[in-house]
Amino acid sequence: MIKPLKNDIPGLLEYASILVDAALAEDIGEGDITTRAIVKKGQEGKAEFIAKEDMTVAGLFIAELAFIRLDKKAVFKARYKDGDKVKKGEVIAAVSGGLGTLLTGERVALNFLQRLSGIATKTSAFVKAMKSPKTLLLDTRKTTPCLRPLEKYAVVAGGGTNHRLGLYDSILIKDNHIMAAGSVTAAIDAVRKKYKDTVQIEVEVTDLSETKEAVSCGVDMIMLDNMKVPVMKKAMSLIADTALVEASGNIDINNIAAVAATGVDFISVGALTHSAKAIDISMEIVWAKKNKKSK
Repeated sequence: MIKPLKNDIPGLLEYASILVDAALAEDIGEGDITTRAIVKKGQEGKAEFIAKEDMTVAGLFIAELAFIRLDKKAVFKARYKDGDKVKKGEVIAAVSGGLGTLLTGERVALNFLQRLSGIATKTSAFVKAMKSPKTLLLDTRKTTPCLRPLEKYAVVAGGGTNHRLGLYDSILIKDNHIMAAGSVTAAIDAVRKKYKDTVQIEVEVTDLSETKEAVSCGVDMIMLDNMKVPVMKKAMSLIADTALVEASGNIDINNIAAVAATGVDFISVGALTHSAKAIDISMEIVWAKKNKKSK
């Protein structure tokens, strides 16, 4: 079976299997009534996945799962690996086996492959536009419900880096936390009182006053949220080398290079997942064993 790229997402394969099973159940229900009527028992075939536009591929192991979960004898052969650039018209992969399996698993395999390749392609474009090998491009939690592990994997395939996976694995004090606590300092103090020095603390700031407050508190990472580039540069001077810096908010492919040029360590972009367009990929049957004529 195809192995996913090296990643830090725990239980990715197991989670992908659960999602594929759920997607197959959603699509097939009581049975694929069209395929049942047309395909005879024992018919075999082969299909190819073809890129209809230039892309960065992601999710090949999940596309394979869609067929393997239907029939363990299905054979999926990828001509590329996740993260590879694929040109329009090229064959990405081929699958062979029972013709019924190919037809029934087609849409689920394509849905995952198109969605994840869209995220990887968008991520790759942002990395290229950033023009800074020193700055890491991060994703966010703005993901499709229940698809977060797969969508964050696609970001990695596109050359990006995963931010926190959820609310459970990293402290990030945001504007609403600050409002609830009363101030940046009060929010940071509350976290330190609860967790002592066992966790790293990142805090979101929206202006230079909050930036100074965060610096005085000695946090590990400061997020500059929705700041214009000139203000960001001033914030970077205030922070100096006291903390790592993340920029976020209203960053697109046209201004990301200017943001990276300020010297921030990270740039997080929600659009990598919440606004990625699915890539156009088709699955075409290229060979099918003919039905035997009834006597």
